[in-house]
Amino acid sequence: MRKALLFALTLFAREISFGQTLETVYLNAKDSTTNMYIAVVPQNGQINSFLFLLDGFGNSPRDVLVQTDLPKYASRQGIITFIPILKTGALYFGSDTASQQSLKEMIELVAAKYQLRGKSFFIGGFSIGGTCAVKYAELAVQKNYPIKPRAVFAVDPPLDWERYYNAAKRVVRLSNPVQVNGEVIYMMDRIKKEMNGTPATALENFYNNSPYSMSDTTQRSVKALVKTPIMIISEPDIQWWLSQRGYDYSFLNITDQAAMINELKKLGNDKAVLLPTVNKGYRKPNNKRHPHSWSIADPEQVVKWLQKQTVL
Repeated sequence: MRKALLFALTLFAREISFGQTLETVYLNAKDSTTNMYIAVVPQNGQINSFLFLLDGFGNSPRDVLVQTDLPKYASRQGIITFIPILKTGALYFGSDTASQQSLKEMIELVAAKYQLRGKSFFIGGFSIGGTCAVKYAELAVQKNYPIKPRAVFAVDPPLDWERYYNAAKRVVRLSNPVQVNGEVIYMMDRIKKEMNGTPATALENFYNNSPYSMSDTTQRSVKALVKTPIMIISEPDIQWWLSQRGYDYSFLNITDQAAMINELKKLGNDKAVLLPTVNKGYRKPNNKRHPHSWSIADPEQVVKWLQKQTVL
């Protein structure tokens, strides 16, 4: 009954673009800003698997379609791609309980709506969208979700909120106050709010919320991915970060990413991959240089890797 009601309230639009069908679906008829998705549907109707693709902080599904051809390439390989905005909105935190619950509901809803049960499911994302994707993959195992990803990938995601918070404090300490990027201050405040404290006062919350925690010797989160193929893509162009932002390695997400993949390999996951890139980071439409970009993930390479994980 609940799912039937959701479908009844759905607002729906369809368009044909670049050889695939785009379906824009709003799950709440009274809200066009959250709780929606764009489905990139193979035009030939042959669907063999499905992919959830989560964008970074403050972006929209249309931004994904501008920044990467991944959904377009996936559709040509028989993969239907869903690009959502969760109930928590474009400014979502990704690994928080509300975002994860909304993501789980949407995955189960579209699996029923598009008759995808039994087909291979993949999940991935950029930046905090990658954080969200990796956390879902962990919770899917820990809580035995009905739909678990066959593989997960993430494009330059922050993974360890303790590391991020402490590194952000260092950035502020070392910088001229008038030159500190406002995003650094915002994220420090947001992390304290989401964790209900700092690493000094609420470390357990950091461990429970982060997809990976270097200082958590119990490895509570990362252990869940021992049997899950995972690929993390990153472009740690340290000279760009030093010259353009004044950041060193401590504030780059590669710190979390390399540590997490290393631990997974030591735990026995031989399908844990760290893929560093060089000079691929450019943001569209103006192709402005930025190593923290969707463009570091080559669509063909990502899709072929995902499809390879369906072969047991």
